[in-house]
Amino acid sequence: MPKNVIVGCHSTQLSQQERALFKELQPWGLILFARNINTPAQIKALINESKAAMGREHLMVFIDQEGGRVSRLPKTHWRVPPSPTVFAKMYQTNQEHAKRACMLNALLSGLELKVLGINANCAPMLDIPQNNSSTIITERALGATSQQVIALGQQITLGLKQANVAPVIKHMPGHGRAISDSHLELPVVNASLNELKDWDFLPFKALAEESMAMTAHIVFPQIDKNLPATISPIVVNKIMREMIGFNGLIMTDDINMHALSGTVASRAQQAVEAGCDIALHCSGEFDEMQSLLKVAKPLEGLALARALKAEKIAFAQNSQRNPPSTIEEITGELDSLLAKY
Repeated sequence: MPKNVIVGCHSTQLSQQERALFKELQPWGLILFARNINTPAQIKALINESKAAMGREHLMVFIDQEGGRVSRLPKTHWRVPPSPTVFAKMYQTNQEHAKRACMLNALLSGLELKVLGINANCAPMLDIPQNNSSTIITERALGATSQQVIALGQQITLGLKQANVAPVIKHMPGHGRAISDSHLELPVVNASLNELKDWDFLPFKALAEESMAMTAHIVFPQIDKNLPATISPIVVNKIMREMIGFNGLIMTDDINMHALSGTVASRAQQAVEAGCDIALHCSGEFDEMQSLLKVAKPLEGLALARALKAEKIAFAQNSQRNPPSTIEEITGELDSLLAKY
């Protein structure tokens, strides 16, 4: 039975230690980074190795392939998708062209991932930046208004799902006001609940029917002055579940980020106890992954039902495109739209 964690691995193939750990830990998913990627054949082999180690044919395989600065597949073998900011800028001139191009790009990315055996993409990012926001947000944002972020975010989820790749909306309930990078430190956002509800929460509310969402490692003192959203029962249950209305699977952002404190195992446990369904650990550090053995639990109940909803997209056998387009047709139309701006 898969457990309530997603983990990375150290390199381009599994070590014997990792094989043994994966067999025992049984993570629900694997997440890939640049360190794990060399060639298409190598990625497929790594995924197959992981499945064999776990004794499971069904494995959720995640990646961050937003485009622009967050593109894990290198240009040695793959297209580097345009930054989300390209579509944000296009939207200012022609909304319909921007939405169509955004969908085509997501569909193309999904098809590129699917052929490798990757079936989940940590995108779209629905955070709305402010004037003083960290570049970790501004350089990836789909727009500066909720209306625009919603319009383009919906096209990204549509395109990915047409390729049978499950999207992960992020970073719920909103990272856009943060002026620091949660990879490096814990951001604090002092906005009132009404300000957040009328602005930051709107894209997540509009896409609340999606199957997966990723949390933000941010303290919102006006909601919970003590705990970051990822490990706050108040934020997870009262805000994400009730106010935003998200009933899908909630996974943490990487629990190894400097925004959180304590051991990796304690962070994972706190997140699940707060109401998250899955703890995400990205570094591939063996000792840290091994420590998750103490706290990882089999997926069951609502968490299992939510996981199965995401799997239904990821493991669908038939394309959701109607009628299906060829890669060449999709690429040609996307290039034609991008060339206009």
